Amino acid sequence: MNEHRPVSDTKSLLSVVLAGAVLLLVVHSLGRFIYTPLLPYLVADGMLTASEGASVATWNYLGYLIGALLAIRWYRPDQIRLALPVAMGVHILTTLAQTQVDAASLLSSLRLVNGVANGVVFVQAPALILEWLVRRNRSGASGLVYVGVGAGLLVSSLLVSGSANLLSGPARWWPAALLSIPLALWATWRLVRLDVPARIQTDDGSFAEKGPLLDRASIPLFLSYAGAGLGYILPMTFLPLLTQAQLPEGHWLVDGSWFLLAVATIPTPIIWSVLGARFGDRQALQLNYLIQFLGALAVVIWPNPLGITLCALLVGGTFVGTVLLTQRLGRTLHPHQGPRLSAAMVALYGATQMAGPWLTRQWLEAGGTLIGAFSIGAVALGWGLLFAFFVPRPERWHHRQQARN
Repeated sequence: MNEHRPVSDTKSLLSVVLAGAVLLLVVHSLGRFIYTPLLPYLVADGMLTASEGASVATWNYLGYLIGALLAIRWYRPDQIRLALPVAMGVHILTTLAQTQVDAASLLSSLRLVNGVANGVVFVQAPALILEWLVRRNRSGASGLVYVGVGAGLLVSSLLVSGSANLLSGPARWWPAALLSIPLALWATWRLVRLDVPARIQTDDGSFAEKGPLLDRASIPLFLSYAGAGLGYILPMTFLPLLTQAQLPEGHWLVDGSWFLLAVATIPTPIIWSVLGARFGDRQALQLNYLIQFLGALAVVIWPNPLGITLCALLVGGTFVGTVLLTQRLGRTLHPHQGPRLSAAMVALYGATQMAGPWLTRQWLEAGGTLIGAFSIGAVALGWGLLFAFFVPRPERWHHRQQARN
């Protein structure tokens, strides 16, 4: 039987969670989402068109999907210890290479490979930390890892706006590249040393085998998460570009919309972790989808400073919560295949968010507007909200499973 020990060393707990947060900051915020505030500048520099920018984003999301699919294969803790440093090395090399490339085709290739590394790390780092925390009866602290995403959005905003008048073209990637190197080295070193069994054990001491990923409990959760992936990615990719198109030059929201979204994101892992613990992850997830849906809808109804502000605050204040609540709820429903289930959900998330920039490009090339494209995100989040109500309550689900056995 697994030995579940309370954490006696608070410093150790904090350092592990901090290492996970730093890795997500590096790969997800400085690697992926810094492209969002960079995009208007790259377009203004003549390096990309808006349509090419959407295409480059799509390639990055395809890489993220591939990385998540690889993580389904390499889901055991012993495999994670090998794959995690390799993925971080790939991330650093591709980020450095982006500082030397100005052709859209070459940038797309680099963003594809960078996305693969991002997908692997985004699955494996939180999954490894969650298993470490579960063995110590502290799984509730797992949501704190996602603070790195919100903090990274703020850092990315400051890096881009602070260097906007100093750099141009591909050189705009240098601040993210230089900051990523020392952070990645320390955080990777800390996580690969975690004391986690090479294979996940069940409560009777036997090793957990692969079970079905799709059943009555997980299917609605997967369908709901698909809506989240498509719904959130449009504001997270195109909000600054939409702001630049809708508002006059010099308006504070032109640079401030991304900063506002980043600030709103920072406390959300703590807020949604507390709400999940207080009301249950399932109920908290339903509320999360409702708020996020209203945020995406706001900019469609009011394509002005009010709608842009509401979108930044409501989407920024929820999308990280969607991830951590879904991951925790999935592991509660299927407790002995947590990393594998997490990888499968991130792969689905990656597939649907890849569709967002692709649909946007088709819409723009057909003569549509960015405001019209944002309505796709609102519909997708409404889909996610609907299927969140079909996810069974974990206690009832396990009671039925025990009754069948």
